[in-house]
Amino acid sequence: MTAIQQGVLDGMPEPPAPDADYETWVETVRPTFVRVAQSRRRHWLTWQIKREYKLPDPPDPAHDWGRLMTHLSADGLVQHDGYGQTRDKSCVHAWRGTRAARSGRAA
Repeated sequence: MTAIQQGVLDGMPEPPAPDADYETWVETVRPTFVRVAQSRRRHWLTWQIKREYKLPDPPDPAHDWGRLMTHLSADGLVQHDGYGQTRDKSCVHAWRGTRAARSGRAA
């Protein structure tokens, strides 16, 4: 049986190639996280953003989501905003955009 792959719909990010590396994946998902950080949205979890915006999984899902958020935090875009739960009830960091991100001073 041959798998059918749906094309990318308007407004959806282009998924990285199956053999994509971390940097290629970051180039795909970072703009979405920058837009969320620049919004007034508070207390969001990475899995919620992934699901809401239909973002692709990274090459190493167990580590790369945290790595991305560490980089966004170091860039002054996001800050820790408490904790939340994954669907399997694991505790994870919650985030919100910084004042600099909301005012357009960080991107």
